[in-house]
Amino acid sequence: MKILSGTSQSLSIEEMTFAIPQLPARLERTKIVQLSDFHYDGFCLSDELLARAIEATNRLQPDLILLTGDYVTHSPKPIHHLAARLKHLSASSGIYAVLGNHDLEFPESRSQITNGLTEVGIQVLWNQVVYPLGDGLALVGLPDFWSREFDPRSVLGQLDENLPRIVLSHNPDSAERLQKWRVDLQLSGHTHGGQIVIPQYGSVPTWIYDARHRIPRSLWPWIPFLQAKWPRVVKHWEWAQGLHQVGNNYLYVNRGLGSFPPGRWFCPPEVTAISLVRSHDISA
Repeated sequence: MKILSGTSQSLSIEEMTFAIPQLPARLERTKIVQLSDFHYDGFCLSDELLARAIEATNRLQPDLILLTGDYVTHSPKPIHHLAARLKHLSASSGIYAVLGNHDLEFPESRSQITNGLTEVGIQVLWNQVVYPLGDGLALVGLPDFWSREFDPRSVLGQLDENLPRIVLSHNPDSAERLQKWRVDLQLSGHTHGGQIVIPQYGSVPTWIYDARHRIPRSLWPWIPFLQAKWPRVVKHWEWAQGLHQVGNNYLYVNRGLGSFPPGRWFCPPEVTAISLVRSHDISA
């Protein structure tokens, strides 16, 4: 892991080598960079931090840049200001994106955000499969898990089982549903890593979720993440960040760049760099 320090927040560059069975030899060492959860609204993400994330991403010289949702917090209007900055991202085989729950908050959100990203060359996927690296690796993009149009069967059901694939899905809870199909690597965000992490214990919502059976139900309404509304964030807080195996599939959850009050504690914003190899070659 590499840490870039700055005056506002530290930025963590998480580097991972990930092995995929049946990956074509020509795609060995393909470099993918994931960015997520910008929440660009003038408050939740500073221009300084965003600029450092873009600079760090380009310095990695990725083949693909993948964006996993929540570009705004509420109103879709800031998308054009964000897109004006994201147009400086550079990847040899393109930039692809899916939308998150905040990108669908208003009736006009989906179209405005999709148009804003498309105008700067970022392709937004909505129940679609594309092959930016050739026909040996499918890239699948799904709508947000809470969208009525979340329909993995329409996309994953059409793929040959022997074809390697990467799936973009904003909410990590979708990994539970996606166990019905082969998913070599699912890239998600949404949780912000829990935002507040206690060293040696993990993120606060994950810890509270794991400890809920020891907490009297009478106290639940007074504890964040155990209130009746907590499932509206995620069901699986144990997947708040990092790499997880879900059945036969793998899920990586990026901590995102943006935040919510009270901010991040021991949970730095993240740029994820993933180097792909075939399953027989996992040496760094």
